[in-house]
Amino acid sequence: MRAVRFSVTTAVATVAALTVITGCTEKSDAKGGGSGAIRVTATDDGCKVSKTEFPAGHVELAVENKGSRVTEVEILFPDDRIVSERENIGPGTKHTLTAEVKSGDYRIACIPGMKGKGHRQDVKATGGKAAKRDPRLDKAVAGYRQYAQEQADQTLPKVKVFTDAVRAGDLDAAKKAYAPSRIGWERTEPVAESFGDIDPKTDTRADGLEEGQKWTGWHRLEKALWKDKKIGAAEKTLATQLDKDLTDWQQRVGKAEITPTSMANGAKELLDEVATGKVTGEEERYSHTDLVDFKANVEGAEQAYTLLKPVASENDAALTKELDKQFAALDTLLDKYRKDKTGYDFTSYDKVGKAQQKELSDAVNALAEPLSKLAAAVVK
Repeated sequence: MRAVRFSVTTAVATVAALTVITGCTEKSDAKGGGSGAIRVTATDDGCKVSKTEFPAGHVELAVENKGSRVTEVEILFPDDRIVSERENIGPGTKHTLTAEVKSGDYRIACIPGMKGKGHRQDVKATGGKAAKRDPRLDKAVAGYRQYAQEQADQTLPKVKVFTDAVRAGDLDAAKKAYAPSRIGWERTEPVAESFGDIDPKTDTRADGLEEGQKWTGWHRLEKALWKDKKIGAAEKTLATQLDKDLTDWQQRVGKAEITPTSMANGAKELLDEVATGKVTGEEERYSHTDLVDFKANVEGAEQAYTLLKPVASENDAALTKELDKQFAALDTLLDKYRKDKTGYDFTSYDKVGKAQQKELSDAVNALAEPLSKLAAAVVK
C-alpha cells in the first residue's frame, strides 16, 4: 500500500539525496523539539513550518498534529517523489523526524486524512558535506539492492501465472495464483512504493483511491475473484495492465536510491504495514490471504535488519539482541498458521479469532518498538 520510504534517483535530482532517520513518540513522552528543531504544525487546513531554510546536515523536525483528523507528514523532492514520510499521526500527538540532509530544495507536506496532496511548504537545505560511511554499510546497501532486484525478477513469472489464469477465465486457478504473485512485492514494499506512479495502479484498495482515480491492480482483481465471483472482459484487460505495470516496476528497481537509514526505516515501515493492514484484515478483505502478505513483510524487514546487523550490533548490542529475540518470536508465532510448515499456505485470515489476532498484533508491536531504533544504531 501507499507508504513510501525510499527516495528515487533521477537525472534531475541526484544531487539532492536525503537520508532520513525516523522515530516517533506520543505526546506524553515526546523528547524532540529542541531549540534547533524545525517545528511542523499540522492542522486540518494547513502545514506551518518554523524554518524554511536551514543548514544541511543534522536536521530535526518536531511534528505536532493540532488537527481533528489523523494525518501524515512527508518530505518531498520538488518533483513530488517522496523521500520519507510518517503516517498515522493522531490528533493531539507529537512525533519527531531526524534527518541528515544534503543541500537542495525540498517540500514538507501535511496530509490530513492521509489522502490527496495535502498542504505544503517549500524548504531549502544549504551547504553541508556528505559524511564518511562505514564500508560495511556500503556492502549492506549493495546486498539489499540485489535482494530487491531478485524479488522483482522472481515476481514477474508468478504474476504471469496469475494473469494468464484471469485471461483464461479460470476462476479457481486465478485464486490459487493470487497470493503467491504478491510475495516479492510485499517483501520489498518500501522500494516498490518509492516509484509513486506504480503503487497506485497495482496495490490500491477501494478505500485508498484518490478522487477520480480508476481502480486497477491486484485488489480490483481480488474483488472480482472472491466477491463478484466472475471474470469478464474488464478483468482480463486489468490483468494485462497489471503485467505491464509490474514489468515497469521490475525495470526500475535498480534506479532506487537506497541508504542504510532508508533500509532501517523501511524495515520499520513494513511492520507498520502489518499493523495497519494485515493484522486488521483490511489488506486482503476478499481473499483473506493476509497472513501471506504478513509473512512476506516480516521477511523483508528481517532481510534489511540482517544486512545492517554487523554495524548495529557494534553500536548497540542490546538493541540487536532484542531484535533477534523479537524477530524469532514473531516468526515462531506465524509458523503456527502455516499449513505446510515451510511454504506459504497459511490459514485463511477470516478463520483467525480475535484473541489470536491480538496475539499477532502484540508480537508485531513488540518487534516494531526496537526496530524503530535501528536507523539511529547504524549511524552512531
